[in-house]
Amino acid sequence: MAIQKLDDLFEVLRSKPRKRLVAAYANDAHTIEAVAAAVQAGIVEATLVGDRDTILKVCQEQKVDASQFEIVQESVDTKAVATAISLINEGRGDILMKGLVTTDRYMRGILNKEKGLLPPKAVLSHVTVMQIPTYHKLLVVGDVAIIPAPDFNQKVAITNYLITIAKTLGIETPKVALLAATEQVSTGMPACVEAAVLSKMGDRGQIQGALLEGPLALDVAVNAEAAKIKKLTSQVAGDADCLLFPNIESGNVFFKTCTKFAKAELGAMVMGAKVPCILTSRGDSVKSKMYSIALAANAAR
Repeated sequence: MAIQKLDDLFEVLRSKPRKRLVAAYANDAHTIEAVAAAVQAGIVEATLVGDRDTILKVCQEQKVDASQFEIVQESVDTKAVATAISLINEGRGDILMKGLVTTDRYMRGILNKEKGLLPPKAVLSHVTVMQIPTYHKLLVVGDVAIIPAPDFNQKVAITNYLITIAKTLGIETPKVALLAATEQVSTGMPACVEAAVLSKMGDRGQIQGALLEGPLALDVAVNAEAAKIKKLTSQVAGDADCLLFPNIESGNVFFKTCTKFAKAELGAMVMGAKVPCILTSRGDSVKSKMYSIALAANAAR
């Protein structure tokens, strides 16, 4: 089934075996509400690592049945992250989720060389699936949150992650737009040059399973009329499934512009670790966190 909207993920997941989610320092109402909703929807089973008394109090306040969770006691945030990761490494979880802990402490646990979740030479990248009311389909974008200035090899890894997630959404041959400030190959702009090389790698089969086109400016990547006016003939232009941003500033501004001005919905996670790792802001809505759980459950092995 091709997933047209984020809500479609729930229908797809109900036909699959449930994955177990482990939430690190799950002491806050948003995390508990989102995980409870995902459990009730039948898409995951859940372990909450955090302060038991706080979790039970929040459950009571939010009228959430705490008995549907396995609760593992740990009152210190960094230790809760380490415990959650340990459960994953022991085979007692398929998805890691960030609770009421800062991103740097969460990522530090994942990146721990001895006890973390990072395979040798792996690249961690943040992948977001966005449902934007003004666009005709879901968009898979990256990186907007982890890699400030991806080098060429990191861009190859991010591109492959975008393709992987697009395929989990039922898109057989994702169309990947490699973004820059212009669709012209300008040697004075490294983003243009690297996009052109990535595009040729797609042509030569060095990056497989997708149609790659770049450099493309954002307007021609997502707007068929703009591509027509600029006389750009491309299978990707105006119909992109995936957007690769040249740096974190461009990706993050796009991401926040879509959510704050265009009322986009989203699910997001970190790829490259042993399991999908959900990385949402502490201020994100329950709905965004639930979509992120569904996205990670759909991608988990």
